Amino acid sequence: MEQRAAERIVEEALKFVATCAATNGESMRPSRAVDKGWHALILHTHTYERLCSRLGRFVHHRPDKPASTEVRSEALDRTQELMAQAGYEPDRTLWLQPSGSAECEGGPAPCCDYCGPKK
Repeated sequence: MEQRAAERIVEEALKFVATCAATNGESMRPSRAVDKGWHALILHTHTYERLCSRLGRFVHHRPDKPASTEVRSEALDRTQELMAQAGYEPDRTLWLQPSGSAECEGGPAPCCDYCGPKK
């Protein structure tokens, strides 16, 4: 992966985590690309712990069950709305599938419901 692409993905993951911390109780879901960036952050446990401490809340990773395309699309749209309300401009290209439809890439593999209440 090119460095600039990796930087964009991690930046988007940071926006996602910051929004999760700020919107306590709202269910949010990252796109597959943003999820990969978030996983990269989580692997650096001390850095991730300090980040969450600065944000005021530890944001846990909780995989959820696979959802229909419609449900995933709605969740991704809602997540981007919450990010915008928190003052972040979502990088829309990282929230879209190559076909252009907003859903988690990769078909039947589960997405994650990271910072909202378990359903």
